[in-house]
Amino acid sequence: MLKATNIVKYFTEPEKFQVLKGVSFDVDRGEFLSIIGKSGCGKSTLLYILSTMDTDYEGTMEIKGQKLTGLKQNELAAFRNENLGFVFQFHYLLPEFTAIQNVMMPALKLAKYSKEEIEHRAIEKLKLVGMEDYALKHANKLSGGQQQRVAIARALINDPAVIMGDEPTGNLDKANSQRVFEIFKQLATDNKQTIITVTHDPDFANGSDRIIEMEDGNIIGTHFPNGKH
Repeated sequence: MLKATNIVKYFTEPEKFQVLKGVSFDVDRGEFLSIIGKSGCGKSTLLYILSTMDTDYEGTMEIKGQKLTGLKQNELAAFRNENLGFVFQFHYLLPEFTAIQNVMMPALKLAKYSKEEIEHRAIEKLKLVGMEDYALKHANKLSGGQQQRVAIARALINDPAVIMGDEPTGNLDKANSQRVFEIFKQLATDNKQTIITVTHDPDFANGSDRIIEMEDGNIIGTHFPNGKH
């Protein structure tokens, strides 16, 4: 589903510094992968490259067999909207809009379905994360855990092949973190969607299929917490 080959990344400010030192790995369809490591090890930078948002790197990146390295920004934006879903530590919901309006936005942008169909799909995604009863509530009236579940529904609206999470449980308590983990696990198992998350949460990482551990811009280990290979 995703193939990263010899990814090298430099930061130039305040001076030239190598953040990623030739990182290579593959991710299968329906695999739930966690990337761990101390702050500053390069894991969020790597996720940003995998997400196609950062194009200033050496090496190559493929998703769904399509080489994305070297594509123009508008081509990458179109690919992202159709194939990738994002869940961040902060939910980035628009506070003055309702839960369902927030979920519908990426699908309205993609314009693949009618507005009625998008609304129907948004309700289905809210059901999936247990938030259908809050569809008409404004985002700023929801708790942190509820907002994060709405953000997951929004990431799912276009049925992305790959869902990327940057500390998706970073702002949540234990109960809500567990809930988010279970949603991700279900997406990988039942829908065969590929999950790639950067996390500091050891419980979250240990529930995934594979853990990639990073240090100083390198992969230093791969673990299979559930004995899966």
